Amino acid sequence: MIAAGLTGFATGFSLILAIGAQNAFVLRQGLARAHVFWLCLLCATSDAILISAGVLGFAAITEAWPALPRVMALAGAAFLFVYGLTRFIAAWRGDYEMVLSGRTLALWPTLATAAAFTWLNPHVYLDTLGLVGAYSTNFPASVDKAAFGAGAVLASYVFFFSLGYGARFLRPVMQSARAWRILDALIGLVMWALAIKLIS
Repeated sequence: MIAAGLTGFATGFSLILAIGAQNAFVLRQGLARAHVFWLCLLCATSDAILISAGVLGFAAITEAWPALPRVMALAGAAFLFVYGLTRFIAAWRGDYEMVLSGRTLALWPTLATAAAFTWLNPHVYLDTLGLVGAYSTNFPASVDKAAFGAGAVLASYVFFFSLGYGARFLRPVMQSARAWRILDALIGLVMWALAIKLIS
């Protein structure tokens, strides 16, 4: 059971480690020190729901509705494109007085954006429902399968809270509008690259 849990943790952590739209958003909010706890809780709990569904065999739904991945990819690409555009516009304008003074968007708009990054991203479903779900079949015993899923869920909580609160260590280099312009431009590029990848 312990081995299955450790395997689940390693699998979950390795899948979530790659930079993506959700991670970039959490990093940006962590740098701004805005709603970090609730944001990390939302992202990790969303992953926990999807991982649990994957381990329980949710992949059968995509078999019943083959068009679902494509529909999700198009919706996700549209959202990423729009959000990337907002980052480019912010970088072009260079108005970061609100961020530098510690003021950001309210809690609910922040969580709504994070939810969109999570639930409109087909790669999240591929990783959690597909890959984690498929890997869990290597553990026929229900106890081991549950331990594997718990390990993967724990990895999400560890990762997001580490990313959100660990971002503060980068605060010293983020004390100028120029640094935030560079960050937003990079995030915009990541969002557009992911959007193109989704529809290609």
